[in-house]
Amino acid sequence: MTEPDTSFRDFEHQGWSAQEVAVGYHDYLSRVTAQAIGALLDAAGVGRGTQVVDVATGAGYAAAAAAAERGAVVVGVDFSATQLALAQRQYPAIEFREGDAGALPFPDSSFDAVISNFGMPHFPDPDAFLQEAFRVLRSGGRLAFSAWASPQEGVGFGIIYGAVQAHGRMDVPLPPGPNFFLFSDPAQCKRSLHEAGFQSATVAKVPQVWRVASPDVPFEAIMKGTVRAAALLRAQTPEALSLIREEIRKATGAYARNGAIELMMPAVVAVGERP
Repeated sequence: MTEPDTSFRDFEHQGWSAQEVAVGYHDYLSRVTAQAIGALLDAAGVGRGTQVVDVATGAGYAAAAAAAERGAVVVGVDFSATQLALAQRQYPAIEFREGDAGALPFPDSSFDAVISNFGMPHFPDPDAFLQEAFRVLRSGGRLAFSAWASPQEGVGFGIIYGAVQAHGRMDVPLPPGPNFFLFSDPAQCKRSLHEAGFQSATVAKVPQVWRVASPDVPFEAIMKGTVRAAALLRAQTPEALSLIREEIRKATGAYARNGAIELMMPAVVAVGERP
């Protein structure tokens, strides 16, 4: 159980610093979140020679795509040394640095593009990140970030949170942080970008599909490869958790077609330009 006086930042940092969580995310969820990278790089205008910083780079998937597929000059930043070690092992030619999204370790006007693939739900102060992105961008540079669409659109999250609501409780003692689905709302994305000084903000929906091998995978993926959602599950009573697991299994199995299970998990990609 999380200590009640733990800050949201420390809660996230402790979780993503665990080797088993970093590996669990890589094994279970990266195959979904990587599907938004192409749209993210397009939105940010990443091409050959573009100077890019990938914030909340994790194991370096978006940074690697920007470098290898677009010819960009990239540095990846994350607050988890564990994630950065995994990124460096996978992509030894890319520069990775430890740092916080709300205090980026770069001078003003250093980059042509700032990207963050699903980092927003994990930042204790998303507005601080947007302000830092604005600061390190050159005039005409773009910030692009992705976030999950709402649980009403994302079948996997809908199944998981629906099972908790049906058999457990959502009001468990976790450190208070921003709403995980705050940036599922395109209007919120645009509002936050404009308040940070960006112009020409646009938002697009990106289709993603979570293909799982069995109905047991979503529960295992959340328990092994996430921080906040895993803490929500672990805070349930053993009896409730058993019911939640079975409900997730049953609901996931309903999507089986011809031996395959596919869950729609769309993303939102938002972009703004520094004047």
